[in-house]
This record gives sequence, structure tokens and C-alpha cells, in this order.
Amino acid sequence: MDTSTLLNILDYIGVVAFSISGVVVAIRKKMDYLGVCILGIITSVGGGLTRDLIIGQNPPRMFTDPRYVAVAFITANILFIGIYIDANRHSQRKEIVRFEKLTFWFDTIGLAAFTADGAIIGLHRPEASVFLCSFLGVITGVGGGVLRDVLAREIPAIFVKDVYAVASIVGSVALCLLWKYSNFAAVMLCLALVVVIRFLAMHFRWDLPKIKNFGD
Repeated sequence: MDTSTLLNILDYIGVVAFSISGVVVAIRKKMDYLGVCILGIITSVGGGLTRDLIIGQNPPRMFTDPRYVAVAFITANILFIGIYIDANRHSQRKEIVRFEKLTFWFDTIGLAAFTADGAIIGLHRPEASVFLCSFLGVITGVGGGVLRDVLAREIPAIFVKDVYAVASIVGSVALCLLWKYSNFAAVMLCLALVVVIRFLAMHFRWDLPKIKNFGD
């Protein structure tokens, strides 16, 4: 599989997954239809937008190739309509539980796909290094989620739970180190590491150390 095909696949997986994640957060925050669409789109393209601005790609790819925004918009609308119709058939408590599970898994899938996508883009730059490529992988992976959480008036997940950014760092570094030996294996390892680390962190309630009682 050539690199351009691989990038396209990762792009669309990430766009759909993060759009769903953004929509779920917007609905949980009781946003209206416009808010749902905006949060779904921003979550999908925010990481790529941030990455493109850092590497000096002007205008960013989301403006020169509107397919990503279109896919995010369509995904957000399909999910909004489905949940809107289904919401009247179940209790609010069940819906909240389902929303939390959806957010976690689609957030994880989007994080994995965009981490790999950003690292690969870095590897094709003339100044490529493990640090640069890993940084671009992490920025692409977490950027959309950070913008989503800020717009939803929440502390970004990367700062508070589930070793979110750590999973992206580990995955992107592994991809960069393995890339010269096997492109496909490098991507698969990156995706697997991000998903497994996120799942283990959620299952065992892993968090990075924090100071809990300072100032109480």
C-alpha cells in the first residue's frame, strides 16, 4: 500500500471518529443543531489545522480539500438525527452511559488514526527527525480534542485523565522508529499502541501523578 493511500485511509477514519466524538460531547452539553455541527467539524479538522499552521502549509489542507469538512458535516448530521429520533425511546441515564462509552472509543480511534497521520506527514518533510515527526503526530492527534473540550468549556482531556497524550506520544515515536523497516507495520504498531494504552488506562484507571490537595 503506497503512502498516499495510507494517509487517505487514516484521514477518513480520524475524521469520522472525531466527528462522532465531537457530536457526542455537544449533545451531552445540550448544544443545539448548529453547535453539534460545529463541534463535530472542529474536533475532526482541528488537529490537522494546527499541524498545517506549524509546518507552514498555507492555506491549511482543510481549506484546499473540503472533503474532510464535508465528511465531518455529514457524519455529524447522521449521528444527530439518529440520536434525536432515538432519544425519546430511552431513559436519560442510559443515554448518558452510552454517550460516555461512545466518546471514549471514538476519541481513541480518532487519536490513533490522526497520530499516525501526523507522524507520516512529518516523515516526508526534508527536515524530518524523530522529534519533529512525533511532535506533529501528537499535535494532529490531540489538537481536535483540545479545541472540542475548550469550546465545550471543559478542561482538555490531555491534562487530566486516561494518559491521553502519553498514548499518542508512544504511538508516534514507535511509528517513526519502525518506519524505515516497514511502513505498514509501523502504522499498525502505532494504532495498536494508542488503542491498547488508552484501553488499559481506562480499565485500570491509570492517571499521571497530580497534586490533589494543594491550597485546600
